[in-house]
Amino acid sequence: MKVRYASPIQLMVSPGPKPNGLQASEDGLWVIDQGNAKVHLLDWESGKIIKELQTATDRSSGITLDPEGNIWIASTYDCTIHKVDSNTGRTIQMYDSPGAGINATREAFSEVEKLTPTGDHGLEWKDDLLFIASPPSQYIHIMDPQKWKEVDRVKVPGFRVHGIAWAQEEGMIWAADTAMGVISKIRLSDARVYDAFRVPENVEVHGMTIKNNELWYCDDRRPIGTLNVDL
Repeated sequence: MKVRYASPIQLMVSPGPKPNGLQASEDGLWVIDQGNAKVHLLDWESGKIIKELQTATDRSSGITLDPEGNIWIASTYDCTIHKVDSNTGRTIQMYDSPGAGINATREAFSEVEKLTPTGDHGLEWKDDLLFIASPPSQYIHIMDPQKWKEVDRVKVPGFRVHGIAWAQEEGMIWAADTAMGVISKIRLSDARVYDAFRVPENVEVHGMTIKNNELWYCDDRRPIGTLNVDL
């Protein structure tokens, strides 16, 4: 089987030093920055800042929006998920990360260094449920945000799942593995992988979202753009 590669096309530079999560919207492209904990809403065409919010999150790695327009952010280093006011950046509510723990890529060092648990990364919202990609657990946790109760979980391939984005097919989701450089299309009902492609070795897909069936990515070294590949 021939390995497929996506061609990353950089379209803008993130205003923050370490972009880690993306969410597409009609208003623009939402970006959460792990370096300064700021949220930026960027113009799709020019990359100019439409809105900037300072949040109280800690080295965040995922962002999405609920139907009421609230921002949800995975605050990775304090192992929490924040529900954030989209006008002020103020945390409305804070929840425990369902997948918090030690990343598999770090466990081998447990005898020579003290390892600190970290939390979750990519977020998506659908049908009143919050989908949370967790590198430590290697699952997508499906949460009822009203009760903050896990209703299901889906195993993901690879070492370090990061960004997630809805596939065009119902019940399917794209998941990016930052460590392996592979993006897979997974069926949520049984974790079956239906498609996969690689990104070039010099690109790390941290945040991911989708617009008009085109995947957008951010590398935490500031590039933001699209992944040119047949979906």
